[in-house]
Amino acid sequence: MKFIIKIAIYALAILVCSYFLPGVHVQSFLDFLLLAVVLIVLKTVLKPILVLLTLPINMLTLGLFTLVINTVIMLLADALIVGVIIDNFWWAFLFSLILSVLVGVFESFDKKLK
Repeated sequence: MKFIIKIAIYALAILVCSYFLPGVHVQSFLDFLLLAVVLIVLKTVLKPILVLLTLPINMLTLGLFTLVINTVIMLLADALIVGVIIDNFWWAFLFSLILSVLVGVFESFDKKLK
């Protein structure tokens, strides 16, 4: 049940982001859900590996390189899903940043409801 709620939170955040960001295009509702699932899986599996591999540069930048890792994960998800188009690196960077904030806000609402 937690996984379904997490997918719904991500899909809602992706919907809001794609509505306000002109460089992010998601074509259908199924693509919103698919992007949510792919992002959850990539952030669960791939992100810890990338953070570990880039630990020296991450420490040198005081953790700001994690934003670049999130952007790379977003571009990878864009490449995997046909119905999602992110125009360039900077739109992916902004999309990743805003998506992280929105997911955090929506998850805090979820925790307050319990």
